[in-house]
Amino acid sequence: MALRTLFRCSSLVVREFGALSKRTQKWTSAVTGGTSGGSHGVLIAPVPPVRHYARALRRKAVPESQLSDLQPSLLRMDYAAVPAAQTTDDLVRRLISLELACHSDKLRLKKEQLVQKVRRDENDRSSVEVKVAVLTARIRNFKEHLQKHHKDKANKRHMLLAVDQRKKLLKRLRLVNHEAFQRVCTLLDISYSFPPEYYRPATRRWLAKKALCMKVYQEVQKHKADLRLKLRKEVPSSSFSSSSSQ
Repeated sequence: MALRTLFRCSSLVVREFGALSKRTQKWTSAVTGGTSGGSHGVLIAPVPPVRHYARALRRKAVPESQLSDLQPSLLRMDYAAVPAAQTTDDLVRRLISLELACHSDKLRLKKEQLVQKVRRDENDRSSVEVKVAVLTARIRNFKEHLQKHHKDKANKRHMLLAVDQRKKLLKRLRLVNHEAFQRVCTLLDISYSFPPEYYRPATRRWLAKKALCMKVYQEVQKHKADLRLKLRKEVPSSSFSSSSSQ
């Protein structure tokens, strides 16, 4: 019995070893090009492990700033009207020019340029067109800031308030003077979007409430008509009685 069990175990080991050797032969033939000999087969180098590196972030294209068309040789608004600033030397002129100016000085000059485009006369500083030009410069400045700092909620709120205020001014200008409205939109490159129509989903509750309100309204109008009819009938009879008493 011991010999039989020994032979059975040995036969099982031989079978498993034979199957394993066949698998290794198939793998080597696939690697060496399908030939058993090494002289005609083509050896293939082992494939290196694939490394998944982090992808590079795609940076969004930042739009061009509204201050990019300002030349650095222009003087600041505080020194533009001074006659001596035109004849000064190059060093002083560079100090008072936009080359070394801060962002607020450049924005003031940009606002003045937009105002000069749409103002009615030289002394116009309070018309609707001037207010729209100033708000446009502010809105574009807020938008450029939010392109870099998109988590700045305070500036986003200020930008939305300025957009609403400009939309109200444009709406009023469109109703009063349509030609001035078109000229301002063209010169400042503004696209005016009309407000959307009022839309309310018709639910069953809303339809039932509307039908009830209509029924109540009709009953009230009918009651008022009956009262008017009674008053018309009573007025001639009262006038006849008064005339007969006289």
